[in-house]
Amino acid sequence: MTRPPLPPFTHDTATDKVRMAENGWNSKDPDKVALAYTVDSVWRNRATFITGRDEIVDFLTQKWIRELDYRLVKELWAFAGNRIAVRFAYEWRNDSGQWFRSYGNENWEFAEDGLMQWRIASINDLPIDETQRLFHWADATRPLDHKGLTELGL
Repeated sequence: MTRPPLPPFTHDTATDKVRMAENGWNSKDPDKVALAYTVDSVWRNRATFITGRDEIVDFLTQKWIRELDYRLVKELWAFAGNRIAVRFAYEWRNDSGQWFRSYGNENWEFAEDGLMQWRIASINDLPIDETQRLFHWADATRPLDHKGLTELGL
């Protein structure tokens, strides 16, 4: 099984890969998202270390139980060969109603089949008021005409 686009990446294929990842995560479907990673994929997410699809599914399941009304925007930062660097922001609220905007960077490395084999994510959370939210789409996928991070000044 392959998961195009495949490395080595061009600007266009890296941009496509980033948008595909954004759409997957915005689905909030841990089983679906995990299929984008190799069976032995290695992650560092903040200070959490994860190995393999089963741990990815467990991690994402817990994440989306805690992070309600999750909306994510990713943007290509750099790419070379089989690696892509991404910056992102996502908004969510906790079960007490406090909103957050989480900012971060990810470094990705892909296997030849286009599955991600290594993901390193650094993330910081900023409490925000509901009136400060910028991500207001209803469906799982960010609309094509919705502004990206650069256009939003993030």
